[in-house]
Amino acid sequence: MSRTISKILLDLVLWTIPVPLAYWLRLENLQDYWENIFVCVAVGLPFKGFVLVFFGFHRRGWRNVSARDLIVLIQAVGVVCICLFAISFALQPILKIPRSIPVIESMLAIMSLGGARLVMRLYYESTAAAGADEPRRVVIVGAGETGIMIAREMQRRPESGMLPVAYVDDDRSKHRQILYDAPVLGTIEDLPRVVAEINADEILIAMPSAPGNVIRRIVELAQKTKLPFKTLPGLYEILTDKVFVSQLREVDVEDLLRREPVELDLDKIAGYLENKVVLVTGAGGSIGSEIVNQVARFKPERVIFLGRGENSLFSAEHKTRTAWPDLNYRVIVADIRNREKIFTILRTHRPDVIFHAAAHKHVPLMEINPDEAILNNVQGTLNLVEAALECDIGHFVNISTDKAVNPTSVMGASKRVAECVVMRASALTKTGQIFVSVRFGNVLGSRGSVIPLFREQIKKGGPLTVTHPDMKRYFMTIPEAAQLVLEAGGLNMNGTVFVLDMGEPVKIVDLATDMIKFSGYEPGEDIKIVFAGIRPGEKLFEEYLTAEEGTEATQFDKIYVARNSPIKGEFDSLLLDLLDESEKNNQEAIRRFLLKIVPSFSNASNKDEAGAAADKDGKERAGDE
Repeated sequence: MSRTISKILLDLVLWTIPVPLAYWLRLENLQDYWENIFVCVAVGLPFKGFVLVFFGFHRRGWRNVSARDLIVLIQAVGVVCICLFAISFALQPILKIPRSIPVIESMLAIMSLGGARLVMRLYYESTAAAGADEPRRVVIVGAGETGIMIAREMQRRPESGMLPVAYVDDDRSKHRQILYDAPVLGTIEDLPRVVAEINADEILIAMPSAPGNVIRRIVELAQKTKLPFKTLPGLYEILTDKVFVSQLREVDVEDLLRREPVELDLDKIAGYLENKVVLVTGAGGSIGSEIVNQVARFKPERVIFLGRGENSLFSAEHKTRTAWPDLNYRVIVADIRNREKIFTILRTHRPDVIFHAAAHKHVPLMEINPDEAILNNVQGTLNLVEAALECDIGHFVNISTDKAVNPTSVMGASKRVAECVVMRASALTKTGQIFVSVRFGNVLGSRGSVIPLFREQIKKGGPLTVTHPDMKRYFMTIPEAAQLVLEAGGLNMNGTVFVLDMGEPVKIVDLATDMIKFSGYEPGEDIKIVFAGIRPGEKLFEEYLTAEEGTEATQFDKIYVARNSPIKGEFDSLLLDLLDESEKNNQEAIRRFLLKIVPSFSNASNKDEAGAAADKDGKERAGDE
């Protein structure tokens, strides 16, 4: 409290000194105007004190003053200037106050208040720099807004131990410009030369929107210099426009798979999320927890975490509490297969929006346990949509997968049936209700996915196990997938299956090779890659759409609509039979009814083959989730 009062008093002094100085500049002789000066000071102090508190000057730090603080300062002084000008006009019959005095005083006040803050910032930066070790000389790749922002951040925070000394950028119009004391010395291809010329210590890639092929080329050039290099997260990972030194991280294989960022329609998303109660199933999982993280941006009334794994929910809750301390949320441990509890939860909390991300996703495990795939992925979805219909939920967004297209696995077929369940429910909705599915491929870094597995195998010295040299998969980053799911949910196209543009498919063997190189090893020499064979239910190449579907573009890039084949008339009776056989764990019947519901389902697995695959599980293999 005393510190706050001291700051306000100091600002009042700095704002009062310009009054006599303004008279002196205007009149040069102060002897006949001391009474006027006293009145101006006495009248102005209450206004100035109120404005200082109203604009929060006592909460603004001086050591990190910025241009935004200067704008607020000018606004505050301007308000007082207008008030004092009006008062001086009203006092003209009593006191002869030159009308230019408030204007001159305001200009001087901006100089005194702003100058004091600037001096404090310069003093802090100089003392911090003097006490810090010799900073690392950094070459920044990218002289755009992000590169300039991070250079400014380094200079403002000498404790980071980093000093920008040069940029490289392919925009030749920027060459030889000096940006925050660092010149632009060449193109990206000139990186090795620039590093050698200026004796750099580190390289920073400041291009969060650059596609993967550009990042790959920069990494190749950086590796030639033998210097350490870092990057900033991609745009999908940055939730605000601010860039901080603390966001720097090692370049990861995910950066090599970047694609052009999607321009999200934030207003449309906010329109159905702001001030709404949002429920996320599977909230402890990779996708579910990221959806919570993205939803929090749009100021929902409350977010409900729903999941079965208490440890995962605990971790997701801690992450959210740290990132969004003001978020109103509730954590519920529940199994979506528990019909009565799901109905009770929805009746109690009445969510406006549901994102359904809870599912069994691992193909080989679901081949061994098809009953669990159906009970969780189909029965759980059915419980949710029927409860959502009863409770008049506004938006229901089901997270699906590219494995639902021409499925060769029980997991893929179960997700296709889940899509049909949501489509069937959409025909029963009231006006304004939206029930949709969103289909995408593998998610980089999600639990059980290929990249974490490869990392573990590299730590053990290899080998990296890939199912087949020609196996390809579509990949997305977790934030990218979550953001597109939010946008697709706001398109208000009831009964639709949305397909997200996954870009070009990636060969798993190429991914393994890149990860070995990134770890500083030579593929085939230091760490080998072995091919273990395709597992039951896997495909060499995932598809987006069935042959009879096709796609239609939406108003947004990278989001398409699948032209779904109609649901068969006997769907309801077949669904009940499928669920009944799953309760009995009749695996042959489960596959038979899946084939009836999803004619494109081609599954050659049998119990013996699946069991044999499970026995080989001691040898880790990757290539599919």
